Amino acid sequence: MTAAIAVTAQEGYAGASMRKVAKYAGCTTGTVTYYFANKEEMDIAVAHTIFDRFDDLLASSPESAEMQTLIEQWFDWARLDEGDLWLALFQLLAHARHEPVFAEIVQRRYKQFRQTLTAKLEKGQAHGFVRRDIPAELLADQLSAISDGWMMVIPTDLDRFQADQARDLIDGVVRLISPPVTEQTENR
Repeated sequence: MTAAIAVTAQEGYAGASMRKVAKYAGCTTGTVTYYFANKEEMDIAVAHTIFDRFDDLLASSPESAEMQTLIEQWFDWARLDEGDLWLALFQLLAHARHEPVFAEIVQRRYKQFRQTLTAKLEKGQAHGFVRRDIPAELLADQLSAISDGWMMVIPTDLDRFQADQARDLIDGVVRLISPPVTEQTENR
């Protein structure tokens, strides 16, 4: 799977092949076909692996933790050695426009992710650390769009996202979803 992700990231969707995955992994093409019957099956497995990691990120965030913890984990995750993961995802998303079966998988998994994030935001609203004046579903869409932007830009511009800039971005997103000052005061 690591080789499939790396080759898709480096070669793009059209340039990735099972032969290149085998070469990257240091094995035979036959070994790769043991795991994936064809390129389409490999691409679907890559997409599921990426979305599984999104799900793991949401699941690893404590239920009672403020959203800042999740946002920090999200941002750090994008900055770590996961650049290939995001680049592969964007290659596959571009491909999904032209492949209805693949597009359905991406839409279904992304919807599942947003629903889980919405539920976390609703809990945050109930506990008073997420603003209530914007529906949790809309906040989930906004956070998803922001994180998608981070995932796209960070792997290609790491120098821009050093510690100070990262802290400012995280703090800015936390302020966007935090209750307005009057609402925070009422909750105390």
